[in-house]
Amino acid sequence: MDTTDSLAPDAPGEAGTADVVDRIVGKWREARPDLDPSPLELVGRVIVLAQHLERSVEAALERHGLSLGQFDILATLRRNGKKGGLTPTQLLESVALSSGGMTARLDALADGGFVARKPNPDDRRMVVIELTAKGRRLIDNATKTRFKEAQTSLPALAPSELATLTDLLRKWLAQAAG
Repeated sequence: MDTTDSLAPDAPGEAGTADVVDRIVGKWREARPDLDPSPLELVGRVIVLAQHLERSVEAALERHGLSLGQFDILATLRRNGKKGGLTPTQLLESVALSSGGMTARLDALADGGFVARKPNPDDRRMVVIELTAKGRRLIDNATKTRFKEAQTSLPALAPSELATLTDLLRKWLAQAAG
């Protein structure tokens, strides 16, 4: 979705003001009246919101010297708790990265002393990635920042509206991932 469009507003939504998606949808209605652009009203807003939220998260994690991808790896290891480390394959299943992206991030985190590669006790041909004490301190501090950022990013909705939105997004995600 092209979010750089600076076209005149279309009809405002319930919030009372037109946004970039209203402008894009309005222009598509003019340019291609044979097509129904209404699905973009929801999908486009999700895409634009995701871009805003990702920038906000990246800015919050910057103070810890972490990218979102690095945070994701460390957080996955931290959530694993005292059960031990995870293999690179297990990490890949828990985060949205390519194997090449995973290797590069693991190398950077290992170089920084935040994770250690250790032989897998079940299969010495494989390695297990574990948090170091330094990595645990970093992710514990960064997680506080991340959770605070998530709280401040929530829309100003009533608790029941937030619950409804959460349920609807959960259904959509299940369908999309299905």
